[in-house]
This record gives sequence, C-alpha cells and structure tokens, in this order.
Amino acid sequence: MVKHQPLQVYERQLCLSCITGIYGCRWKRYQRSHDDTTKWELLWSLILLFTFCLLLVWFYFWWEAHNDYNEFNWFLYNRSREWSDGTVPILATTAAGFTYIAFLMVLALCHIALGQQLNLHWLHKIGVTTALLTTIVAVISVNQTWGQEWDVVPISLQATGPFLHIGALAAITALSWIVAGQVARSEKTMFQVVVVLLYISVLLGLYVVPLYITSPCIMDPTTLKQRPDVIGHQGAPMLAPENTLWSFQRALQMNVTGFEADVAISVDGVPFLMHDRTLERTTNVGKVFPGRQTDDASHFNWTDLQQLNAGQWFLKDDPFWTVHSLSPHEKDLIANQSVCSLEQLLKLASYHNSTVVFRLRRPPPEHPCYDSWINDTLQAVQQSGVPQSLVMWTPGEHRAQVRQLAPGLIQTSVDKQTPETLHQSGISRLLLRYNQASTQEIRNFSESNINLTLYTINEPWLYSVLWCSGVSSVSSEAPHILNKVPYPIWLMRPDEYCLMWVSADLISFAVVIGIFIFQKYRTSGMRSYNPEQIMLSAAVRRSSRDLNVMKEKLIFSEVGNGVGSAEELYVDNGYDYYTNRGISQ
Repeated sequence: MVKHQPLQVYERQLCLSCITGIYGCRWKRYQRSHDDTTKWELLWSLILLFTFCLLLVWFYFWWEAHNDYNEFNWFLYNRSREWSDGTVPILATTAAGFTYIAFLMVLALCHIALGQQLNLHWLHKIGVTTALLTTIVAVISVNQTWGQEWDVVPISLQATGPFLHIGALAAITALSWIVAGQVARSEKTMFQVVVVLLYISVLLGLYVVPLYITSPCIMDPTTLKQRPDVIGHQGAPMLAPENTLWSFQRALQMNVTGFEADVAISVDGVPFLMHDRTLERTTNVGKVFPGRQTDDASHFNWTDLQQLNAGQWFLKDDPFWTVHSLSPHEKDLIANQSVCSLEQLLKLASYHNSTVVFRLRRPPPEHPCYDSWINDTLQAVQQSGVPQSLVMWTPGEHRAQVRQLAPGLIQTSVDKQTPETLHQSGISRLLLRYNQASTQEIRNFSESNINLTLYTINEPWLYSVLWCSGVSSVSSEAPHILNKVPYPIWLMRPDEYCLMWVSADLISFAVVIGIFIFQKYRTSGMRSYNPEQIMLSAAVRRSSRDLNVMKEKLIFSEVGNGVGSAEELYVDNGYDYYTNRGISQ
C-alpha cells in the first residue's frame, strides 16, 4: 500500500532567494528553514552587531578627524621619513569594511523580518572576523600614536549630537516593525517579554538622551559674540608652501588678522621659519647639500639656508590635494619660494598691521646660540621695526627679562593655567590646542579677560562650535575655508530645541504603538499553517496565473510485515508544470 502526500505549489520568490543566498548561500527553497536560530548562529549575529557598532564609531571618528589629517600625516612622516597621505588607505578600507558589514546587518534584519533562520555563510564569518580584528588593531594603534585625537569625538557631538539623536530615533522607530512582528508571531511568552522590555529600554533611553546633550550652539542668538579672528597657521599652507612669504601673503588675501609660525635659530644667530627639526621635507637640502638631509635645521647658517628652495616640494607632494586648483602664475611663484626669516615675516605683519605669534625652538646644547637664543630672537623683533603690540611672545624662559627689555610685547602662554595664575604672571593671552579647553573654560577665560586662541581649526563645524563657545580667535591652516563662514552653521534657541525633541519623541511613540497594534491585528487572523501550506492556498486562489510546481515532498510509505520506509524526493523549480485542475485531481 502506497500513500501519497499532496504535491505543493510554489510561486517564485526571487527576493527571498537573493536574501538567503547572499547571506548564507541558501539559494534553494529546501535549504531554508523557519526553525529557531541555533545558539551558535546567534553568537555570530551578536559578533556581527558588535563589529557593526565598532566600525560605525571608527568611521565617525575618521570622518570628524578630517580637521587634523595634516597632523596625522606629519606623525607618519616622523616615523617613516617619507611624506604621504596616510589617511587615504585608512578611509578607503574603513568605507569598504563598513559598507560590507552594514550590508550583512541589513540582510540579517531581513531574515528576522521574514522569519528565516539566521545562518551566516563561513566566508562571511571570515570577513566579519577580519573586519573586527583589523578595526581593533587600528583602534589600539591610533590610541598609542594619536591618542589625543579621540577628544574630537565628544567635541564633534556638540555639533552633531542633536541631529544624530533624531537619526537614531528614526532608526529605532523603524526597527519596531521587525520587533513587533517577532513578538506577534512568537508563541513563547518569555521571549515576548524579554524582547519587548529590551526594545522599550532602548527606546526610552533615546527619548531622554537630549537631557544629556549639551551644545554651545543651543543658545539665544542675541548673546552670540563677535566672529572669532582667524590667524593663519604657517600662513595658508593649503594654498602655498608653509612658512613662506607667499603663504603669508595668501593668508592676507583670506582676511586673516594675524600669523602663526614656528621659529628656529641658524648657527649664526638668525631666527628663521621652520616647522620640522630637519630641512628634508620642505626644502631641497638633499640636492644642494648632499649628506646633510638629517642635520638639525639650526646647524645651517643663514647664507646656506638662502640657497635652498622651499616651494618645489609643495608642487611635488601636493600635501593638501590643492595644487590642481592653482593657476600657472601661482605655481611659478611657489616654485621660487625660499626659506623665510622671522624679520621678513615681522615686516610683512607690520605693513599690514597683523599680529604675529610664533613658537621658538631652542637650539641643541652644542649650538653657539644655545644660551643666547632668547636675546637673538628679541633682537630680531626689535630690528624689524614691528610695533611690539603686534607680537605675541610665547617662550616662558626669561619672561621677566623679556618684559623689561620689551614691555610692549603681548605675553602669551602655551601652557594651560588658571586665569588667576596667568594674571599673576602678567600673561594676557593663551594659545592652546582646541581639545585643551572646554566650553565652560573658554567662557571662564573670556570673563577673566584672557584672550584665548585655539589651534588648529580647519573645519567649519569646529569653527562654529568654538564661535558659539565665545573663543576670541583661532589659528587655521584653512583660512580660505573659514573665510566663507560668516555665521555659525547652525544656531538654535533652547525652547526651539526642546520643541523639536519633544515632538520627535511623541511622533516616534505614536508610530511605535501603531506598528505594534497593526502587527498584532495582522497576525491574529492567520491560521497556524506552516509556510508551505500558506503558499499553496494563495496559489490555488489564483488559477489564471502560470504556476511553478515543484515536487518537493513525495513520500512513499509501504506497509508490510510491520516495517515502513520513507524517502524525500526534491525536484528543482521549473521542471514540471501542472494546472490547478490537475493538482486537484
């Protein structure tokens, strides 16, 4: 005696096949399962989620660190002695890895929404593991070599926090469709309770997050202070070679109010502008003086320094990817730049009534000016004829003696101190990196009549945050960019932000409640069919359409001598076609 199970009728499910095929290489229908996901695959799902979150933070970090890419490249140069833009491969690999992991996350969510069992393919598991380990190693490396840059994350949240909150709220609200579907379909009470409580906890957490979001740009616009002055850090190094006369002239064209430079002292006592310890990166010293590329820059005399070209490297290395935007005339000017002395810079500043702040580097102990470096620099300032009120004096050594010899100089500190200590030392200006002063500290310095200058500010969002904080001036490598920021990027009254926040929460809550109700109503009328039976019923009702019939399960049972046998036969879609009449017969 043979028993036959009715043949089952299926429609094409191209989208489902692609989802399960790409995620777990389960292209065939019989390879899929609606069973609960195994604990091992749940573990891999958690690893995928953790990798996604880690890559999201890593990607955000590098996106906001754009302000300091040049600083990062300089760190790399000090280690390798070769200039290259190290951010390009990092950004490329980060974007590729994040896109890949995000794609897998979307596929995983689709599996959950469709009730399919999660079964990540082993190749994807290798990819996820590689992405996770690579990101962890990269985070550790950055933490060791560029640890101070992590401060850009909380600072950037002052500019992006309110909008990231809205985006996260929209994402979690949209996720309620999947959560509500899982809860409605599940027959396990404990599972329903855990999922609902977990989701509600996350949702309520997002609802109250704005209580902890602080931004100086959430303020009364009438209390906004005047636009911070922009000082050209090494001139305009994105448009011309750093610390050259043409660089400072280009900065003047961008309406800067002052210059910032790095000063070394030659072996014959002439202060000149140079950022690096050596001349190798920014001059052709290897060509003019072979074998002296790694010598300290202060070991050259001024006559030797004047023989060097300080502009051709800029055209060759293109450190800021801006050479293509320069005119032929500008390229000619750049190609003929030479090392600039402090006196030349001071004369230019005097002519344009611009302030000058410079960092003075003390020569090595064997240098003939090791003991007289302060006097040599002070003499150059006095010989230039620049008004002392335009010069910000930063060296802390022999400050009392300098104040006696040149009482008109603006005494400036590069070390963070309290306003009281600065006043006691006769210091009226402070020069700090932007991550060294919080919004409250900036306001305290302002109230104490301490003019604070923060460096290096290249991005409009950072300039806007500091503007709202009340900083008096910033030092920038991109004055041409900040020159296009006449007002903070965004400014919002506290009551406006409160209204936006509460409205977003209420809309989200209403949408979530509506989705849960709809999903409950949607699944309550469904009979307890398995997926194949539901598909069969839907197919029979549409007799006018061509249907693909698959003999998925044809069970033969032979009853004899008390022994039974069974066998499954799977036939791929598209081999046999029957009409609904034939099936019913």
